[in-house]
Order: sequence, then structure tokens, then C-alpha cells
Amino acid sequence: MRGALSGLTTRGRCLLAAGIAAGLCAIVLNERDLLRVAAFVVALPLLAAWLAQRARVGLHAARFLFPSRVQVGSATDVRVELRSTGRLPTGGLLLEDAVPYALGSRPRFVVERLPRNTVTALRYPLKPVMRGIQQVGPLMARVTDPFGLAEFDRELAGRSKLVVVPRVVGLAGLPSGSGMGSGDDGSIRLRTGQGEDDAIVRQYRHGDDLRKVHWKSTARRDELMVRVEERPWRGGTTVLLDHRLSAHRGSGPGSSLEWAVSFAASVCLHLHRFGHQVRLIGDDGRVLAGGSGDGGHSDAVVLDALAALQPSHRREPAAGLDPGAGQEVIAILGGSTPAVVDALVRNRPRGMRSLAVVLDVRAWAAASEDPAPDPDEARGLLGAAGWGSVVARPSTPMGQIWQELCHSAGNRGPVVRTEVG
Repeated sequence: MRGALSGLTTRGRCLLAAGIAAGLCAIVLNERDLLRVAAFVVALPLLAAWLAQRARVGLHAARFLFPSRVQVGSATDVRVELRSTGRLPTGGLLLEDAVPYALGSRPRFVVERLPRNTVTALRYPLKPVMRGIQQVGPLMARVTDPFGLAEFDRELAGRSKLVVVPRVVGLAGLPSGSGMGSGDDGSIRLRTGQGEDDAIVRQYRHGDDLRKVHWKSTARRDELMVRVEERPWRGGTTVLLDHRLSAHRGSGPGSSLEWAVSFAASVCLHLHRFGHQVRLIGDDGRVLAGGSGDGGHSDAVVLDALAALQPSHRREPAAGLDPGAGQEVIAILGGSTPAVVDALVRNRPRGMRSLAVVLDVRAWAAASEDPAPDPDEARGLLGAAGWGSVVARPSTPMGQIWQELCHSAGNRGPVVRTEVG
């Protein structure tokens, strides 16, 4: 009874108090008719509270998401199935499903009557605008009586996970020799036999070590050639994503970080189409996807890793190691100072293919945000270190930026425009 009384609304409590007061007056005045009315007035809210509480206990619900993985901007359908196992039909049911702000407003439903042992299905769409691992729920029900004298809340269904992956844009073409061992910067040869180590030669560039001059090739071609020794070929590409919070500007789905994440997803899936082993790493050197466990060919692993990616609070990327670990590198960089660029290229072998997309984060910045570094300065430093690079702005389509990046691959060959039917 105490539980039933706790569910009385203000109207029910007022009616109960009025009934008790009328009963006391009927006893003092010895009015039996008034006592009968008082008994009815007292019994009505108590009966309503008891019935509403009984109906609450017999409610059950289940939630289903179709699909449970969705891209940003796409829709998913949510189905809620209700069933009442109580002895009496349930009426006056208000349902509200908790939904994060990134998925839209909270859906509400009013069920006037819920028959016993019958499944009632409710549907509503969700269209997420932000990537992430979102939790839908819990589903709360408010059971009331027809007179509004009592109401009870109950959690009918817990939380369901919705994976919102970044938007993927279709790309075309590959950098010449990418991952195929062709070209002086794309080939990583296996060492064979016990004789002299395999070597690749190319034209001398300012800053090359003179001790690596290949004199036989120099004499044969009548121009200074240098020897490039490379590591065993692992047949893969490392995509480095700079997700430092300090390197990006803007907020929400229109921030430079979200653009970088979407571009990284597009590049990884595009390379997967051509059979490339792709290793996705963060600015701290941590492998996000493409480790030994998934073989580097799983689109779902890459997308799930990017969906759960949070901004890093590091000021500079990890230094001291080659970010590509012996593979070709495609770096997607935010606002980068000369110190950041130096930390990135310092341990990268000059003869190996290295490409970078430098975001002009000033184009994403709000007026109140701190000034961002000049991307052209970072691009110049990357070019001096032998990197191919391109500056990205939100007004330029991702497909065009990828094409420019392919052409910037050392300017040593045409873009391979292989299409998959």
C-alpha cells in the first residue's frame, strides 16, 4: 500500500485528502450519506494507484536497431516491441526512449490501450550527425490511470549500442607504384643470397649523404647518383591520422578533425579495394587498425576504430621511430608547426614513399579560436624532406585532394587510374 500511495499524483492526493476530510465531517455531524460519499472518494485514488502499479509490473519491452552500424548522415530504424503480461489491459502508457543529442530528439509515444499478451510494435528513425559509439536508451514508461490520479515510472529496456562510423567518400586512382614495388620510392626489395645487398639508385638531391653516392651508376649515366637501401617489403601502407586536439579547429560535425577522420576512412577503404595491407595509426604511434590480428583488410575494423577515436591531448606527435615502420606512409595532418613536421620526418628514410595531406585548419576555425599555423610552411618543409604533399581545405572535394596527392607522389610517374567494376 505504501508503494501504491507513492505513485499518487497531485490530483490523486488532493482527492484522497478531500475524502478523508469529508469522512471526518460525516462522523462529527453523524451524516451517513456524506460518509458513503467520503468512502467512495477515498477508495477511488487508492484503487487507481493499485491498478496502475499492477499494470507497471506486467510490462516488458525489447529494442532492435536495423542496422546497428550506420554512417554519419544515414538513417537507422529503431523497433520497440511492447508486451503486457498482467491480468488486466494496460492503458494510459507514456513511453520515452533516451537518445543522445547527436542522434536527434527523444521520441515519445502514448499508448492508449495495450492488450494482454499481445505484442505492440513501435518504430522511429534515427539519423546521426556525429560519429561515435552511441548508446540508445534506456526506455522509460510512465503508467497512468484514465483519471490521472496515479502514475508510475519503470525502465522497460536497457541500452542498445549504435556504432556511427565516419562518412566514406569514393576515391579514384593510386599513386604510381604504390604498394607494388615499382618506382624508386615505392620498391622495397627482398634481400637475396649472400652477395652484395640489393640497391636502388636515383638522382642526387641536395642534402643527400655523399657517402651513399653510387659511382658505377654515376659513371654510366654521367650524373651524380646515390644509393638507396631499403627494408624488406611488407607490401603495405601506413595511414597516419593526426587527431591532436590542438592541431584542429572547429567543433561538431563541421570540424577539421571530423574531416580528417572521414578522409582517413576513405583512404583506407579505397586501398583495401586494391588489395593493399593498410595499417592505421594515431599521432602517438598507437595502431588503431590493421595489426596482425585483422590482417589489415577489414573495412569494419577500420571504421569501428575511427568511430571510437577520441581527440588526443598530445602537443606533438610521437618521435624517435619511423611512423611507417618500413611501409609507405600517407599522413593526414592538422595544423603543424615546423617542430611537428621535424618530429615526423626526422626518422623517416628519405628514399621511401611518404605522402601527406596538410589541413588548412584556419578555414575551419571560429573567430574565437587561437590562430593556426600556415599550412604552406609545413608543406615546404615536407617537400624539402622528400615528401609529396597537398593542402586541404573544406571547399575542395576529397576526391580532388586525393588526385592531387597521387600526382604529388614525388612527381615520378602518372597516377594509376585502375577502376574496379
